[in-house]
Amino acid sequence: HALSPVCGDGEMIAYGGTGNRATGVSFAVLKWHRRSGKAVPAMKSSLLVIPFAAALLASACGGGEERAADRIVFQSNRDGNAEIYVMNADGSGITRLTDNPGLDIAPSWSPDGERIAFNSDRDGLGGLYTMNTDGSDVTLLLKDAIFPSWSPDGQRIAFTALHEGEGDIYVASVDGSDETRLTDGRFLYRSPAWSPDGQRIAYESYASGWPEVHVMNADGSGDTRLTHTRRGLQSSFPAWSPDGERIAFSSNGEFNGRFYSDIYVMNADGSDQTNLTNSQTDDMLPVWSPDGTRIAFASDREGNTDIYVMNADGSGLTRLTDHPARDVVSGIAWSPDP
Repeated sequence: HALSPVCGDGEMIAYGGTGNRATGVSFAVLKWHRRSGKAVPAMKSSLLVIPFAAALLASACGGGEERAADRIVFQSNRDGNAEIYVMNADGSGITRLTDNPGLDIAPSWSPDGERIAFNSDRDGLGGLYTMNTDGSDVTLLLKDAIFPSWSPDGQRIAFTALHEGEGDIYVASVDGSDETRLTDGRFLYRSPAWSPDGQRIAYESYASGWPEVHVMNADGSGDTRLTHTRRGLQSSFPAWSPDGERIAFSSNGEFNGRFYSDIYVMNADGSDQTNLTNSQTDDMLPVWSPDGTRIAFASDREGNTDIYVMNADGSGLTRLTDHPARDVVSGIAWSPDP
């Protein structure tokens, strides 16, 4: 499908939030609520507060039947509530997409660019919904489910399910049927990210007592730990490069007694881990552009959490948003190629 001329050749960026101090949004099993302060890692014992918030992706121009063309969506509280917005990749053309008293967060764009999966408590549920890219046709898919990620063929969605007070990774058909649990129920597992070839899923595991990036086969077998972060810190929010060769992720460090987060990339086997930002501020939640040349992420390096983009080697940093409200990211969703 072609874009409406009003879109021009602009690109769009989306962002949302986590339970990090920069986001102010947390998720409980059956209720969303706000909180402030530094993020508390969601260990198994504190499963009822799972930090995250996100961007819900959508179309800034045209109807739900039009294809997205290199756009991204984001969540912001600039209008007093966590709502979904979309903007061009240069930060222009910000458009509000949702207007609901509940929290609409955590987006994942379908591979064909026609639908968006996201989380919302709009019906009093911490549910996984889908909608058209113009925000229409909102449909409840699954209850008690967070962090959706579409399979590359668009037939399945991976997510973290909060059934029975646990946080396991499941996959289900796009109509919500055929739920299959992939992880073992012993720990908290979250933020699944499907590899471009559909054969593997990267995710966060708390098996070590704190978040680390793992990868497993799409059927749940072959679990492999990729990061080895110092105790009490965390590596989180993995994102595959479009060619499947590398994984970007957020990882903590410490400077002068203050904990901060940087953006790293590594090979898909966990080797050659490289810090791209080295900012001694909070840089988090990376996402690749569809062509693999750029990475967008959230940062508070200028005193407020905004969206930035850089080249895939860490050069060419550009600030995209500049607003006193929290333009925060949890699961940035850059649109697929049209």
